Amino acid sequence: MPVLTYGTEAAEARASGAPLVALESTIITHGMPWPQNLETAQAVEAEVRAAGAVPATIAVMDGAIRVGLDAPDLERLARAEAVMKLSRADLAVCLAQGRTGATTVAATMICAHLAGIAVFATGGIGGVHRGAESSFDISADLQELARTPVTVVAAGAKAILDLPKTLEMLETLGVPVIAFGQDALPAFWSRDSGLAAPLRMDSATDIARAHRMRAALGLCGGQLVANPIPAADEIAADVLAPLIAQAQAEAAAAGIAAKAVTPYLLERIFALTEGRSLAANIALVRNNARLAAAVARALQETAAP
Repeated sequence: MPVLTYGTEAAEARASGAPLVALESTIITHGMPWPQNLETAQAVEAEVRAAGAVPATIAVMDGAIRVGLDAPDLERLARAEAVMKLSRADLAVCLAQGRTGATTVAATMICAHLAGIAVFATGGIGGVHRGAESSFDISADLQELARTPVTVVAAGAKAILDLPKTLEMLETLGVPVIAFGQDALPAFWSRDSGLAAPLRMDSATDIARAHRMRAALGLCGGQLVANPIPAADEIAADVLAPLIAQAQAEAAAAGIAAKAVTPYLLERIFALTEGRSLAANIALVRNNARLAAAVARALQETAAP
């Protein structure tokens, strides 16, 4: 089994039985510049604590899976360069080589499950990229949701993706897609993707019960909770659509492919929205952290069927 080490706060939570919420680390190393990346990571962790749970930011450092980063390690990761972006395919290699790696949704789910953490808060999941019928560019996040039993709280799939195909793929893989508090599927920066959500739940308790019921039924995989960005922070989908199309065209013209696509598109949309997309991203991650903490608390209070 890969080496797991725990930060001080996470270790104390495990010992006392306090609810834990896993947090990814690519948003720190690949999603934002210094020092905003550190400030955002600290703010998201603070949201989890304020909502009654304990944050466990996950990364690979010093040849180990780190579950919960103490303050010096969080800053070291935020300042680090040449950090590997880890999914299922890269995780073991990064550990074997003793390199530093930031975990995507898929890798964070794997590590959280190894650490016994059932709930994970992120910004948005990966999915089916536009033009995937020719590029076959589909995120490993979708397969991970189908195989690893972690409840993932996100603001839907990233809006730069082909959302109808992503939803179809999740249905094919048997992943529950649950909109929180509304019937429409949210689309990351926007509350409404124009697609109806397959499922709806209005309470953290119901989400926790569904998590436990899947285990009782012997169903593999997790569940995706699509939590809409707060209304005050959203960017309307009709505003974003032409900007996303422009960024996609520029990426294609520049030959951007594979793992480089998402960071490139997010950076271009940041520029095209004059920073609004980053502000929205921070708001939605903090919102997801609050809901994930509520689900983690509810899991403690919800007995297995």
